[in-house]
Amino acid sequence: MPQLDVYDLEKSKVGNVDLDSSIFEAPVKEHLLHAVVNWQLAKRRSGTASTKQRGEVSGGGRKPWKQKHMGRARQGSIRAPQWRKGGIVFGPKPKDWSYSINKKTKKNALICALSQKYSEGVLIALNEFNLPEIKTKQVAAFVEKFELKSALIVVSGENDNLMKSAKNLKNIKVINVDGLNVYDVLKFENLIVTQESLARAQEVLKH
Repeated sequence: MPQLDVYDLEKSKVGNVDLDSSIFEAPVKEHLLHAVVNWQLAKRRSGTASTKQRGEVSGGGRKPWKQKHMGRARQGSIRAPQWRKGGIVFGPKPKDWSYSINKKTKKNALICALSQKYSEGVLIALNEFNLPEIKTKQVAAFVEKFELKSALIVVSGENDNLMKSAKNLKNIKVINVDGLNVYDVLKFENLIVTQESLARAQEVLKH
């Protein structure tokens, strides 16, 4: 059974924790990672781009001039696309870009992402990460001590002080373990987990 060293915030080793080999030593299937990342990005697309068609722009409903004997090209409406401020042809309309994906695919992709982080040696376990107050300086000191360029910190339960403290730090993100996802795991170089969040993740992914 694989094990992971557990550190405190001062980077002192305080113990180790057992890892489930089916979660952290699973084969990395890139097609699953690709499928789930694309699905997550599609869900995030706003799809709010919108243009007005000729029936929606303002303007008269009558012909701007007679059909014949005017010496000008025939025109039916000033709302036609060729007119300035006329309607747009085939323009974008609000759209929902999201689509569904199999639950088993999402679960297996997350397992692949965690296995990849463990195999790369960038998975770090902490005994806990609680802050008594909102203090960005304390999180910055932790980042410097562990020499992190970018990191996803996964915590369990209510941890508003830590989340707010890390908000202003570039390339550092704090999420609750229940929101653990493939995109964030792959986006950041290091994955930081507390013992509590690690136990919760293994409990959920084993079933």
